[in-house]
Amino acid sequence: MDSSSIDLPGSEIESIDLDDGVLRVSFSRAYIIKTMTGSVERTKWWQTGDLVMEGVEVAGELPRGALLVCTGGDVGENVYTYRDMIPLPLDSRGRTHCDLSFEGTDRKLTATAETVRLEMRGTPKYIEHIRLE
Repeated sequence: MDSSSIDLPGSEIESIDLDDGVLRVSFSRAYIIKTMTGSVERTKWWQTGDLVMEGVEVAGELPRGALLVCTGGDVGENVYTYRDMIPLPLDSRGRTHCDLSFEGTDRKLTATAETVRLEMRGTPKYIEHIRLE
């Protein structure tokens, strides 16, 4: 695979925790799109993992719920802003931010931080092939 990224819309979040300046967004099902250069197909997978931001400042209250479904948003690292996706791997220092929206609530997750990284767990599970027309 040449590139992989988490597709934020539809990804499922089991918890959002803030502890001592560390924000942890725990995905129970992060949807991953894998792409190979020159191919007319992509593959879709799911995996568990955490988006971790350190030295964080959160605007407003954290979204809460038994299961939050992301509808999209931005994750930024330095001069790059990723809309509705997060590249894999991701581990960056400097000016970082996130602004995520969720189904069924107007409450957003808006934060700035000093670092951002993805900590994926387990093995990705295959879902389907996506043919590009």
